[in-house]
Amino acid sequence: MTIVSLLIGLSILFLCHMAWEAKRTKVEETHIELPNFPKEYTSLSLFFISDIHRRKISDRLIQQVSKSVDFVVVGGDLLEGGVPIRKAVANIRQLKKLGPIYFVWGNNDYEVNQVELTHALKEEGVYLLKNQSVVLQTEEGLTCTLVGADDLSEGKVDLPKAFEKTNPDLFTILLSHNPDIVYGVKAKYGVDLILSGHTHGGQIRFFNVGLYEKGGLKDRNNIPLFVSNGYGTTALPLRLGTKAEAHYIRVSRAN
Repeated sequence: MTIVSLLIGLSILFLCHMAWEAKRTKVEETHIELPNFPKEYTSLSLFFISDIHRRKISDRLIQQVSKSVDFVVVGGDLLEGGVPIRKAVANIRQLKKLGPIYFVWGNNDYEVNQVELTHALKEEGVYLLKNQSVVLQTEEGLTCTLVGADDLSEGKVDLPKAFEKTNPDLFTILLSHNPDIVYGVKAKYGVDLILSGHTHGGQIRFFNVGLYEKGGLKDRNNIPLFVSNGYGTTALPLRLGTKAEAHYIRVSRAN
């Protein structure tokens, strides 16, 4: 075997590994402890998925969620240009098996017909949050607020409008596709947690260096910010150093 053929073989194996990482079907469990979580309640559980793009939500992913879910949140980029809306609907029908769905737009969601996408999601009973809020109650009786912001780059973000009907005394989660929304959040909004995606964790990282930092729980602007590395990919169907993921998140009070 020549050096050239060896290098070609290793390159093919490397690309296969990156393609496999991009198709990973895994639900990551995360426990987030927050000091402002209401002490009279045990926890809040949600399923969070972002940046699906061209991927299919399989039965295998849904079956990994063995615990109850209070609600499902989709953090944008449900699809992208070239993806049929019927495919997004099929994914929504899978997610509906877990609980009621709340959705915010990502930049790639604006690449398809907005009227058709909006109609299709409403037909499936999805709650669309575009600079809007909704008050939710869990099975345990916890009353909380979920606020959805429009996409920062392709949409028209209006945080004052999004928070105009909220009660800062309630436990409040802000859902935004782009994590940079955190820098526009004012203390008076009373945001206790932000959920975002968009960055894909850099998607392809060499020696742990990528275009964006890896996801996870961060502290930004004195607000807990959870960023997903995303379930799908953009541009290239490849990943390296940041695995595809969806999330079962349990939020409770810090001791």
